[in-house]
Amino acid sequence: MTVVVLGASGATGRHVVSTALERGHKAVALVRRPGTFGPRDRLTEVIWPDVTDTAALVHALPGADVVVSALGGAGKGPTTVCSDGIGSAVTAMNTAGVTRLIAVSAHGVLETHDRSLYSVAVWANVAERMRDKETMEPLITASGLNWTIVRPPKLSSHAAIGRYTAGTDLLIRLWSAIGRADLAAFLIDEAETPRYAHAYPRITR
Repeated sequence: MTVVVLGASGATGRHVVSTALERGHKAVALVRRPGTFGPRDRLTEVIWPDVTDTAALVHALPGADVVVSALGGAGKGPTTVCSDGIGSAVTAMNTAGVTRLIAVSAHGVLETHDRSLYSVAVWANVAERMRDKETMEPLITASGLNWTIVRPPKLSSHAAIGRYTAGTDLLIRLWSAIGRADLAAFLIDEAETPRYAHAYPRITR
């Protein structure tokens, strides 16, 4: 496959790019600066200077089989990176005729924004990022694309375990977490063999 990765230079996006390449796929990494990745076979960098730049994204999509969004937002303060980036992606994908979108969101948004200890804690710490994802998700579900919205709990830099538990009704507890490497493996697994089309899988280690 050819996998286009949004947010490729981020902590999760780098794992997505590496995992795609390790499995023999082509990866197109959307980056702000050239040379973000060292030269690797089957890897192409495309400069995406701003997440609102739809034209640059359209340029990256010909031949793509799937777009994986690992976009994140600023650690503090208001952010619209996810909603702006996905807005551009939806327009670009419809223009280019690419239909498969897998996007990383977060557990605790929309109907999972409840009174659970996990939801209360995550909103107390990163509310602005959660609001951005709450704005992003309806853009995806109304897009007409073949989408999957992945809602992980806390992300860690834990070394890959090589396994995970995923499901749409998975119980997320206050201590639930997933390593970024294992999340990337799930994203590429879903790209290779879709199991959660038009669904919101959760994932934990």
